[in-house]
Amino acid sequence: MSGARGGDHGFNPLLIAGLVLVGVIAFVALWALVALGPQLSNGNDGGGHALSKAAPGFAAIVDLAERAGADVELRRRVVDDDSSDDSGPLLILTPKHNSKTEEITDLLTRQRDRVLLVLPKWQTLRIPGRTPKPGWVSAGFPAAPSDALLPEPLFGKARIRAPEAKAQAVAAEVAGRRFAAYLPEDAQVVDGDGIEPLIEGANGGAVLSRAKDRDIYILADPDLIDNLAFASRDRGRAAAMLIDAVAEDAAADGFAFDLTLNGFGGQRSLLRFAFVPPFIGITLCLIAAGLLALWQAWVRFGPALKPGRAIPVSKAALIANSADLVRQARRELDGADAYVAGQRSAIARRLHAPSGIDAQATDAWIDRRLKAGSDLFSALARRLPLARNRHEFLEGAQALSDIRKELLRDG
Repeated sequence: MSGARGGDHGFNPLLIAGLVLVGVIAFVALWALVALGPQLSNGNDGGGHALSKAAPGFAAIVDLAERAGADVELRRRVVDDDSSDDSGPLLILTPKHNSKTEEITDLLTRQRDRVLLVLPKWQTLRIPGRTPKPGWVSAGFPAAPSDALLPEPLFGKARIRAPEAKAQAVAAEVAGRRFAAYLPEDAQVVDGDGIEPLIEGANGGAVLSRAKDRDIYILADPDLIDNLAFASRDRGRAAAMLIDAVAEDAAADGFAFDLTLNGFGGQRSLLRFAFVPPFIGITLCLIAAGLLALWQAWVRFGPALKPGRAIPVSKAALIANSADLVRQARRELDGADAYVAGQRSAIARRLHAPSGIDAQATDAWIDRRLKAGSDLFSALARRLPLARNRHEFLEGAQALSDIRKELLRDG
C-alpha cells in the first residue's frame, strides 16, 4: 500500500461527474414531460376524440374538413368566446363517460353559442397481441353515458337512452339541407324538456337536438360522424353533410375540436408554469445555479478538509504561544537574566563544568574554552540584561546562541 499513488481512490471522477450530469438531465426531462406531455402527445390512443384514428375517434372527419378547405382547429386549452360579432367556429366537444359535469358546464358557459356536444357511446379496450395497428382498439361495447353529461341549467331534465331499433337511414333536414342520416343499431337518443329535436330517432327521442334558448347542439350517437361512420362512402358523405349543416345552422365559419375534456389540454398547474414563458427563465436560472453548485463540488473533488486546531498540540506550539504572549505583553527585555542563565546551565552541564562554582566562575570557565579573538561569554552575559531595546536584546541573544552551538556542536 505504501507504493500506491496518493491520487488513487475507489471512484473515477469523470465517471461520477457523468452519472450526476445524466441524472440531472433525466430528472429535468422527466418533470418537463410530466408537465407538457398532454400538449406533446399525438393522442392516437384509441379514445373517442379528434386525435384518435380508432373506430370511436374523430380523426377522419377532421381530415375530411381540412381537405375540403375548412378552417379546422384542435384546441388544447379553453378559449373564452369574447367575440363581439356573430362569427366564430363551431366548438365540438367530445366528452368521455367519466367527464365531470363541472368541466362541461364551464366550457358551455365560456362558449356562448355555436357548440356541438357529441355524447360518448363506446367503452373500448386494447388486448396485447390482438390490436391490428397502433392506436386501434381490440374490442368495444356500447354503454349509454350518464345523464349528468347534460347540465340541467342548460338542457333541463334530459335523459340519455338507447332504445332497441334496427340500423336504418332516416330523412333529415337541418338548416334547410336535406340528407339521409344513417342510424346504427340501437342508436342513442336524448329526451328532455329543454331541447328541441332536429333528427328523430327510430323509436322516439332525438339523435340530433338543440337547446331551446341557445345554439348548443347535442349529437346523441357519435356513430353518425366518428371514424366508424367512414366505413362506407354513403355514411361518410352523410357525416360530412350533417356536421356542415350544423355549422351552417349555427352560423359558424369553421370547426374547433376540443381536446381538454380528453386529457390533452394544457391545464393550469405550477409544474407546467415552470416550463413555459415567462417562468421558464426562473427555471433555467435554478438549473444553472444547480450546475454551478455541482461544478464547485467537482473542483473540490475529494474528502473535505478538516479545520485545524486553534492551538496545536506540541512543545513547539507551547513555546511559540508563550513567546507570543511575551511579545504581546512587551516584556521581552525582562527575560534577559533567565535566558543567560539557561544558556550557561546548558553549556556547563554538557561540558561537565566543576560543580559548586558560582555564575561568575562558570562564565570564566566557559571563556577559557572559546577560540581566541571571539566574543567572551562573560561579557555577553553582563551586557544582555542591560539591553535598551528589542534590537540590542536580539543581537546579544543571538551571540550567546552562537557560542552554545560552537561549543556543543548542536547547531
